[in-house]
Amino acid sequence: MSGDPQPSKSGGAKETAGDAAAGEGGGRKGSAAPGGGTEGGTATSDSTAKDSNTAKADSTAKADSTTTNPAKDGTPAKDGTDGGSEDVPVKGTGAGKDTSAGKGKWWSRGRRAGRTDGQAKTDGDTKTDEAKPDDPDRWEAFVSAPEPRPSIVTRAGRPVGRFLIHEWTLATLGALALAVLMTWPTLRYPRYTLPQDYWDPSLQAWQMAWSGHILLAEPARLWQSNTFFPELWSFAFSDTLLGYAPAGMLGSGPEDAILRYNIMFVLAHALATLGAYALARQLGAGRIGAAVAGVSYAYAPWLLAQAGHLHVLSNGGIPLALAMLARGHGWSLRHGYRPERRHDGWVYAGWLVAAWQLSLGFGIGLPFAYLLACAVIVTAVLYYARRLRTRQAVPFGRRLFLADLLGGLFFAGVGLLMAFPFFKVTELHPYAERTIGDISIFSPPASGFVTAPAESRIWGGLHEGARAALPWHPEMTLLPGFVLYALAAGGLFFSVWRLRHRLLLLAGVLVTMAFAMGTRFFDGTFTYVPLFEHLPGWSGLRTPGRLMLWTTLLLGLLAAGAVTALTDRVRELTAQRIPSWPGPWLRTATLLPLLLVAVEGLNTTPHPVVPTQPAAMRSAEGPLLVLPSNQSLDQHVMLWSTSGFPDVVNGGSGFTPRQLDDVRRVSQSFPDQTSVDYLRTLGVRSVVLLRGQVVGTPWEITIDAPVESLGISRQDVGDAVVYRL
Repeated sequence: MSGDPQPSKSGGAKETAGDAAAGEGGGRKGSAAPGGGTEGGTATSDSTAKDSNTAKADSTAKADSTTTNPAKDGTPAKDGTDGGSEDVPVKGTGAGKDTSAGKGKWWSRGRRAGRTDGQAKTDGDTKTDEAKPDDPDRWEAFVSAPEPRPSIVTRAGRPVGRFLIHEWTLATLGALALAVLMTWPTLRYPRYTLPQDYWDPSLQAWQMAWSGHILLAEPARLWQSNTFFPELWSFAFSDTLLGYAPAGMLGSGPEDAILRYNIMFVLAHALATLGAYALARQLGAGRIGAAVAGVSYAYAPWLLAQAGHLHVLSNGGIPLALAMLARGHGWSLRHGYRPERRHDGWVYAGWLVAAWQLSLGFGIGLPFAYLLACAVIVTAVLYYARRLRTRQAVPFGRRLFLADLLGGLFFAGVGLLMAFPFFKVTELHPYAERTIGDISIFSPPASGFVTAPAESRIWGGLHEGARAALPWHPEMTLLPGFVLYALAAGGLFFSVWRLRHRLLLLAGVLVTMAFAMGTRFFDGTFTYVPLFEHLPGWSGLRTPGRLMLWTTLLLGLLAAGAVTALTDRVRELTAQRIPSWPGPWLRTATLLPLLLVAVEGLNTTPHPVVPTQPAAMRSAEGPLLVLPSNQSLDQHVMLWSTSGFPDVVNGGSGFTPRQLDDVRRVSQSFPDQTSVDYLRTLGVRSVVLLRGQVVGTPWEITIDAPVESLGISRQDVGDAVVYRL
């Protein structure tokens, strides 16, 4: 087309670019002028561009010639390149002419270090006589120095530093430090003392030691323990704490077993705090609100009465598993379902933690298992109901479905494997199963929810009269904390949770309280009794009051919503104030609920010294019987048997097998022919009689009687007498 710009024959790149620009402008001008064509407009712009380029080139040439210094011989230098780039011919100055012979004199010093052609400075270069621009080197002092490259140590330390200040690192360290302080003096003499008493803790210390030992030595014999000889499935006579078996693989003997128990006792409190904190954070609570939920859950006053029951205190896996499952499914109480936050890895982790929690015992794990089953059913129903209502496919995903399927199957498999030995025990010992009458003995009245145990430092002495009115106060003092009650009540009116969620949490609190009352709530006709009669395994739970665990967790979530709303409001107020001097004080005041909850959990738990292991226990050949034998002393014998784990007839659990009851009855006359023959029939080879325990018993008279006529031998070993049958 005639309107297209044509490149000049001698103009070079600049001219071509100028022509193109002029052509675009000329085209617009020509189209706008009345009676004028596009072609005319283009021609005009071409000529204008050429004239302007020529003028620019002439002026440049003059300036160059003016600023060029002559050489020593008085003739212009033919090569004015100062180690820089080549000169570009300019239209109107003559092709190939050097128009910048001296142009580089004022800036050549700044470019010497950057020469790329290796040319040295010519002898004809001299200083400029006329005014010249400032030397750029003068401003180099004001240029920011390049950032030094970090060393390997620095690069490796950055992720470590980020890890150390991460929220979950600080939360974990805080939970551990708080656990040490709140359970003190548990770790003061961890190899010699046990919290609260030395009966049930001795049993549980043996359980951890046995599971760790036998899984390394002979896993197939796990449920056939060395106690209650010659009974079968004796490890399932009570909750097993099997999940702590890895800890039981470290160390040996009674002192290591006590040390192991005390460490796990402290860690159980830390995990409970961290688990409830994680759940509250996942549901949408702030950091301080979540901390209130964690501390109130782990250090509720009613739990102080359970200090001797590690299987009850080991409940941190419950909120932690719920938090992981909620995180994996992208759900929170505050923000609802967010499909973009789904992650199947968290789902797998949640099911694994839930299975581990179940392995610690059915006393706490069985209600948790039924809760998870109900949650799965309700979630599936709501999912499909929403899909039918909206007529849209709600995002879920195959990977998430597969994670739930495999994780749920693994959880169910662990539950069945754990339940099989307990069903065998019920089959072999049907009298071991509880009745509704047994449940009534341990069912607390409504006054138990405002009564603290004797171990509470704040309320223990004040509630002494209220405890005296309870039939069995160790399992009926169920106060979760008056501060927690107040915060939860405030959370019903002022909270970050939606109103319907607050009402659901309140309903959960009331329902769990009704179940925790056992047969005291309208005789349990509509609450506990149907569960006792129809749910498999529920009849093995003898203490309904331990369901208070769920009440405490729900109250903590209500309190977390209120405290989070408070901290959010304080943050808004401090951001709006000018000056903001009250801000630090207001933010500090938000820690007051956390401090009050922690103070209410202070304890006066005793830490008695555990009886030392008799030297005779280390030398007596098993199977052996230790006398005297009763429920309390036999738990010490179980702990002492961790030195080599010989088979012992003694044992303490939630029930007494009839055979052990017969042994205790027959051995009252030991040593005599009847008792010796009976023990030989059972396979017993040694009898250890403890001198320090025979006061007031029949053995106080017969301990030094001759035994040659019975065909057995007698030997004094330390503070005990060993009879070899």
